[in-house]
Amino acid sequence: MADSTDRETAASAETGETDPLAVAAEHPVLLFDGVCNLCNGSVQFLIERDPEAMFRFAPLQSDTAQELLAAVGYEEATLDSVVLVENGEYYAKSDAVIRAARHLGLPYSLSRPFGVVPARLRNIFYDFVADHRYSWFGEREQCMMPSPDIEERFLVGGPGPDG
Repeated sequence: MADSTDRETAASAETGETDPLAVAAEHPVLLFDGVCNLCNGSVQFLIERDPEAMFRFAPLQSDTAQELLAAVGYEEATLDSVVLVENGEYYAKSDAVIRAARHLGLPYSLSRPFGVVPARLRNIFYDFVADHRYSWFGEREQCMMPSPDIEERFLVGGPGPDG
């Protein structure tokens, strides 16, 4: 029986791209607003603190992200939340942030106790920042293009409507 690494390699060889479902079986995949400067800065923050290259990334505006979201049953139509896909499940907003931080070790994993605060309350703050992220941090004209040293960590499958 082939493991998911074999499936990922086979998908890459057949299509020239990586199957996002196979990748998500092996790596947490962070889906982010590709034109948001705050989101792009957060991705860079994660990359710098993830020396084992555990995380994979895709802009929410990409076809790849939309395929992955559909596969895990994520039904929100807006791009106002970061989404973490891990082990066939998705986590959005503050749940995604807390879950991603736990992978980074200390001191970032200390955010884990915030998970006991009801998501409804945590997401009030999250939504406030999300509603103001463009005016506070700016936005790009197009989705971020990763540099060659990190591009293998980005799942690319063609831009969506805004990417």
